[in-house]
Amino acid sequence: MSGRPPNAWGQAIAAFVVVGALGGGLWALQKSSGESGPTALTCSKSDPTPSASATGGKKTAKTVDYLSGYELCTALNRPDLPTLLGTPGEEAKSLGSADDGFSLGGGDAPSPKADVRLSTYTVQLSAAYDDEPVTGLAGLLGATAQERTVLGRPAVLYSTGTMGFSFGGDGDKAESVPSHPARSLVIARDPKDGGGSYEIAVWRQDSVPPDDATLLRVAETVLPTIPGWTPAL
Repeated sequence: MSGRPPNAWGQAIAAFVVVGALGGGLWALQKSSGESGPTALTCSKSDPTPSASATGGKKTAKTVDYLSGYELCTALNRPDLPTLLGTPGEEAKSLGSADDGFSLGGGDAPSPKADVRLSTYTVQLSAAYDDEPVTGLAGLLGATAQERTVLGRPAVLYSTGTMGFSFGGDGDKAESVPSHPARSLVIARDPKDGGGSYEIAVWRQDSVPPDDATLLRVAETVLPTIPGWTPAL
């Protein structure tokens, strides 16, 4: 055990499962007809984003404007995404978004997420509104985790995996099974690393491990377009 507070474990677990948690009733999905480019797809709107003087269920002195899955989807759904991924000419096949949350530190922390799937890659973007800094998180994310500074903020690169579902066997029960290897970047929500994070992950449909250059190129282009993003001084 690391000795870090429980919220840190919650953040690490959330960072792992977000890549695979694509199902559920709140997941809004739109599919392309395959006849037009990425801009032909539009993100599904969700309820207005609430504001609260709380992070991870704890009262704080600052007001937090929670992003919605729709806002994250809009940031990802850009016409140059295939070029950023190194696959120019591809088209977005589907968009998805969700306004989920999880219990953390005595309260519910929003955990919105969105993804864009192309022929070669899927990209997922999520936000975590706990009160844990990214600094020190690498120790909880396995041997592949590397601390970095990205866009002037503390960040961690690490490898994880998506989860698929297998149906069959006794009672035709659904079982989770490993699917595609993914590479993920967790980055502090603010330059001072005051708690909370964004996470952007990429994986390939052919299960070839994605490279860091691709992930960082997407992250450094997409993240500054998120509503409320504050550039580091």
